[in-house]
Amino acid sequence: MLDGVDALAAGFDTIAELYEQARPSYPAALFEDLAALTGPPDRAGRVLEVGPGTGQATRGLLRGGWIVDAVEPGHRLAAVARRVLAGLGEVRVHVAPFETWEPGDRRFDLVFAATAWHWLDPAVAHRKAAGLLLPGGHLAAVSTEHVLPRPGGDDFFVLADEVYRDVGLDDGQGPPFRQEDVAAPEVDAIAASGHFGPPVVRRYLWSQRYTEREYLRLLGTYSGHLAATDEQRGALYARLGELIRARPGGVVRKHYLNVLHVAEKLDRFAS
Repeated sequence: MLDGVDALAAGFDTIAELYEQARPSYPAALFEDLAALTGPPDRAGRVLEVGPGTGQATRGLLRGGWIVDAVEPGHRLAAVARRVLAGLGEVRVHVAPFETWEPGDRRFDLVFAATAWHWLDPAVAHRKAAGLLLPGGHLAAVSTEHVLPRPGGDDFFVLADEVYRDVGLDDGQGPPFRQEDVAAPEVDAIAASGHFGPPVVRRYLWSQRYTEREYLRLLGTYSGHLAATDEQRGALYARLGELIRARPGGVVRKHYLNVLHVAEKLDRFAS
């Protein structure tokens, strides 16, 4: 039987096609900074991507010229990734959990994870990443947060938080944080691992507009919503739909904050 974290992660595999259609990609500036911080692909070109899903970030790596091995535990997600990434660059998608994946004699210039590193056991993940990296290689982890871009933010998300409480899906955190209040969540764990130097951090704020249908489809790809009961989801989506339809133009704008952490492997762990 799957434990709580594994069960939530496995839920993504049941909605692989929806995940591909609804999940956003990542800003081009993130990959430009990644190249600047780790070395351009012609000098540091072989990447192990952890938990690619259906390839939202993999596309950015391939556009940048990296050669990618992607390790995805979900069979359906991996199948979709292989289909949509075909012809975009040199990429292989392997089906396995990162923690147990056997790379053979392959070693990498970069281990990269976009909104996936937090699913892993840090005691295992940092040690394994260091072991897979060539001397001078880097670990790069991207976290993603939904934020309010200004004090008070969009009142839709304040009202939505009340709906979540009413239907029993409140996470206890309240409305989204302001962007300036979001920390770099992987810094302490990477530094504490003893395998990497101090991470360099870059932040990217951007937004996307959603119609009612688009927004509810997006919510259907989030772990908390996948774990909810049918009754909870039905009540939640009905009320959120009402809020969106009442807005000017019937759309909602969601602001995302991607936080890139890049840390170099320490010399004492050189392969």
